[in-house]
Amino acid sequence: MSQEVSRDVMNISDVKIKDLTANPAPLGLMGFGMTTVLLNIHNAGFYPMDAMILSMGFFYGGIAQIIAGLMEWKKGNTFGTTAFTSYGLFWLTLVGIVLLPKSSESYTTLAPGSFPFAAYLFMWGVFTLFMFVGTLKGTKALSVVFLALAVLFFLLAAGNYSGNAAILRVAGYEGIFTGAAAIYTALGQVLNEAYGKKIVPL
Repeated sequence: MSQEVSRDVMNISDVKIKDLTANPAPLGLMGFGMTTVLLNIHNAGFYPMDAMILSMGFFYGGIAQIIAGLMEWKKGNTFGTTAFTSYGLFWLTLVGIVLLPKSSESYTTLAPGSFPFAAYLFMWGVFTLFMFVGTLKGTKALSVVFLALAVLFFLLAAGNYSGNAAILRVAGYEGIFTGAAAIYTALGQVLNEAYGKKIVPL
């Protein structure tokens, strides 16, 4: 009897659990990418800040990325958890910076052109630069996204610190590229998985 029990224990120790859950990265990248493109079309000067950008920032850029981050946590992916949860909360804080001053006169406005807003963007640039280093062991497409995003944050910080509209406009175009790179990476992952082979180079 004891030999049978020990044999069963050995068999149990050899069991491997296969992860059958979906890859949450495309959801997070799409939430980030689409919202970034739309915001930076505004930064490039094509239309003003409006409810469309704020809604995308709150729901898709914010909540969807947080959900993706929690799903990455379930998979044991520290980088994915940190990235998607942090950038989801970035979008929520950005929406808060725009809306909170409108809700009460007791709040000060962190308007573009202010030092506090530039400091906020600079710190996100520092965070992104360190996260970029973490992508160097991954795909080149993901590295491009994070490097472009770091450049975007530093451009936005410089433009807001100096109040230079030209820098902000350049940042807008660079941000459109950044968002498009994230969309490309997301759709590449989806299509490669759907077809079971690498049809989109990453």
